[in-house]
Amino acid sequence: MTIAIVDYGMGNLHSVSKAVERLGYTALVTGNEQEILGASGVILPGVGAFGDAMQHLRETKLDTVVKQVSENGTPLLGICLGMQLLFSRSEEHGNHEGLGILPGDVVRFEERAEYKVPHMGWNELEFKHEDSPLFDGLEEGHVYFVHSYHVKPEVESNLLAVTDYGYPVTAIVGQGSVYGMQFHPEKSGELGMQLLNNFLRLAEASK
Repeated sequence: MTIAIVDYGMGNLHSVSKAVERLGYTALVTGNEQEILGASGVILPGVGAFGDAMQHLRETKLDTVVKQVSENGTPLLGICLGMQLLFSRSEEHGNHEGLGILPGDVVRFEERAEYKVPHMGWNELEFKHEDSPLFDGLEEGHVYFVHSYHVKPEVESNLLAVTDYGYPVTAIVGQGSVYGMQFHPEKSGELGMQLLNNFLRLAEASK
């Protein structure tokens, strides 16, 4: 079974691929349409600015490929900026259209004296839909975040887990075969790796 990690020029490709391999699966870092569409599961990583990322995706035509993955029902996981790209739009450095796979907006954290932006460090997850297969066999715990913008999903049922940063902040989303994690599971200790493993198991079961 092969997991395609989408290479569009922005993302923690090495750390994500190594994490997939440590869990016993084959990782393929690729920007090739057929390799992505032929994979059992697809991971969309991302580090940097939303607008730049969308420009890279459009220039490589990988925006349409990722949308096709979601339409085909192949398990898709967005990580960090990759999760934000799944949504409708972002206000990061202007207004930018996203992939529109999930409805919702990406907004900047509210400025509060006691909470620094970016939100950086270990924060505890609160599962909102414990029946999600992503949480199979898991308990709530801490994961590692680094971000200045967060997602406000339009559909409540898509909000699978939150973390508290002065107010509830979206941490994990899911709709059908599409999932997103705002934190970096590959850098989030045992719980992060367990969450990633549950996604990979979903991909394995889908084929």
